[in-house]
Amino acid sequence: MPNGQTLVETRDLIMRFGPVTAVNGISFSVTRGEVVGFLGPNGAGKSTTMKIIAGFLEATSGSAFVAGHDSRRDPIPARQHLGYLPEGAPAYPDMTVADFLSFVAGLRGLTVRQTNNRLAELVESIDLAEVWNRRIEALSKGYKRRVGIAMALVHDPDVLILDEPTDGLDPNQKHEMRSLIRTLAPSKAIIVSTHILEEVEAICTRAIVIAHGKMLADATPAELLARAPERDPSLAQSVKTTRLEDAFRHITLEQTGV
Repeated sequence: MPNGQTLVETRDLIMRFGPVTAVNGISFSVTRGEVVGFLGPNGAGKSTTMKIIAGFLEATSGSAFVAGHDSRRDPIPARQHLGYLPEGAPAYPDMTVADFLSFVAGLRGLTVRQTNNRLAELVESIDLAEVWNRRIEALSKGYKRRVGIAMALVHDPDVLILDEPTDGLDPNQKHEMRSLIRTLAPSKAIIVSTHILEEVEAICTRAIVIAHGKMLADATPAELLARAPERDPSLAQSVKTTRLEDAFRHITLEQTGV
């Protein structure tokens, strides 16, 4: 699939949990080479939308496609093109990094030769050599997130969905994770859910903002900045926020009437 081809598409996604509508008419697409930030306050519907795309949840209505395959009706081919890092990615803590990733590669259907070649690439690209033979339970949070990324990438998918990939990492670890995402970006369509607005400016080509299950914006970081309201000069020194934070608050609070 060439650069610029649509690899993720959602059409009028709606997800209800009893009387609660968690996702309300979400439609967007992501092409290869794009890194799309998925932004919104807690409970906005970000993780639910990503779980629908990944095939972990079935939408009440609407459709989600990965590399042209319907996540609900054609789940196996869709998942073959997808790497998914959920928040707090599960792993077997008593396994070494090498054994765990070999296990995941086997689940993905890679042959022994393919597994050895792919893991050799991931050791270098994700910088896992130092911990390759350590048990996962003994790793720092930063290395555990690296292992999660490797798990999502072991089959070299076209689409990568990352839920809070830098959550809980220290500044150096955040920098390394963002550098890794930028390195991966040209060959994949990437969706990154984050609460960290500086991440949007650092790695994203577009940002989608949702609140109360509704999509409020789909724009470049520069276009979002342009939507920030003018600051009161008398408050400029006392209110320590960035322009992107101002834009986010304006979009998610003022436009939803909160």
